[in-house]
Amino acid sequence: MSWAERRRRYPTLLFLCIVALLGSSCGDTSSGEDSVVRLYTSVTQETVDAIVTEFEAANPETEVEVFRAPTGELTARIATDLREGEIQADVLWLTDPLSIQQYDSDGLLREWAPDSVESIPESYRASAFFGTRILNMVIIAGDGIVMTDWEDLLDGSVVAIPDPSFAGSAFGALAYFALDERYGLEFVERLAANGAVQVNSPGDVVSGVAEGIYDAGITLDFSVRSALADGSPVQLVWPESGAIAIYSPIAVVASSSSGSAEAFVEYVLSQPGQATIGATGWEPVREDVPWDVSGPQVNVDWAGAFDRQEELLGGYRAIFEDE
Repeated sequence: MSWAERRRRYPTLLFLCIVALLGSSCGDTSSGEDSVVRLYTSVTQETVDAIVTEFEAANPETEVEVFRAPTGELTARIATDLREGEIQADVLWLTDPLSIQQYDSDGLLREWAPDSVESIPESYRASAFFGTRILNMVIIAGDGIVMTDWEDLLDGSVVAIPDPSFAGSAFGALAYFALDERYGLEFVERLAANGAVQVNSPGDVVSGVAEGIYDAGITLDFSVRSALADGSPVQLVWPESGAIAIYSPIAVVASSSSGSAEAFVEYVLSQPGQATIGATGWEPVREDVPWDVSGPQVNVDWAGAFDRQEELLGGYRAIFEDE
């Protein structure tokens, strides 16, 4: 059959093939969506930028579109998406497990097993989300203040604690104390009775101790190390009983149609991705990636914290409202 005869016989197919050829080849129905990964994240800008740059360099056909905001803003964005239909992100990379568990419970996350899943400790992963870095809650103390463990915060020093309704890491600390039989919510009550002062964020704790407003406080080791690097007169005290380890989870959204979403998560969990996370100052979640700033750690009962979130926050507010 000649080309002219084919043209007369199959005009529609010819038209479709010509259109497709303009993009790639006849029969290729790809819309290009596979080459885009839409990321919603509350992770620090430096870390996100470093990971995205390296991933795009290794995958030049893929673009990562980032929406980054504090946890509260990000939660509001996702809520708006859901009211209008579905989450517009392919990947969620959040600060703490509590912020992602509700989405998992609502069936909004994809259950799958990344190639690197066995390299992530079981306590830092679930069936639909996986730890990427560890945030350690430790003690910060001013020069000359001697402390070794959490109980030392009750010695009469002026102590600053971050608001658990504002920062996920602060809620992690509250949940650990409240749910651990060695402390209980009574530990928070004793802090308040000793004059502890609530501030907004872990960063506010660091600046307050550095300025001499407070003697000590509870904050992130990352923030203390950053302050020390800037010459602040503070001490990083790693509690002898263990820093409170909070893992930062990543997940693929169940409704995602991006063929590159899982590849992005795989990169974050890979040895190169984890090394990049370490280079930006956060403890990698993989134990086979070197990290020299550490000490004993304790974990939060995240399932218990999720089920009792409002109860714990209510108990905390009652303590500080009574002061």
